[in-house]
Amino acid sequence: MSNSQDWLTADHFPTALDPALHDWLFVDKGSLTRRLTELAAGAFSVTPLAESWQVLRDDECAALGVADGSQGWVREVYLRGHQEPWVFARSVAARSALEQSGLDLPHLGSRSLGELLFSDPAFARGLLEARRYPEAWLPRDIRQAQLWARRSCFSQGDLRVLVAEVFLPALWRTARITI
Repeated sequence: MSNSQDWLTADHFPTALDPALHDWLFVDKGSLTRRLTELAAGAFSVTPLAESWQVLRDDECAALGVADGSQGWVREVYLRGHQEPWVFARSVAARSALEQSGLDLPHLGSRSLGELLFSDPAFARGLLEARRYPEAWLPRDIRQAQLWARRSCFSQGDLRVLVAEVFLPALWRTARITI
């Protein structure tokens, strides 16, 4: 039996979600960047917050199939619509696999990682999982409890890039969805 702290696929959720929320969390419509750009009528931007080598969280290590305490590249950004943060995104990749892959994550800058992953047919996307994101894992300026998040793992050979996306209240207001 799972608890609310687990990342769950849609078919393992204990209760049915509102259809609009389910659509954003579990319906794979390709790049979230494209979906946000459409919602913002083109007024979309990516603001890098932090990028560095770090010890990965245990849930990230498990999803990437590496030992607890492994080091990886961590990139945190805001995906913005009309200059307002709509999504907090955290992407991680294990150091060993990333260094062997030749993928240049450390130099993405304000480019969207999602667009890079979706534009490269060599990457395969894994299942979407969702949960309420722990408040302590969020940047201080947006920290609040009970925000919905989803994640999926993109694979290319031995490289796995785990992308988590936390949906912020401003997105739900703009999309006219009551959560």
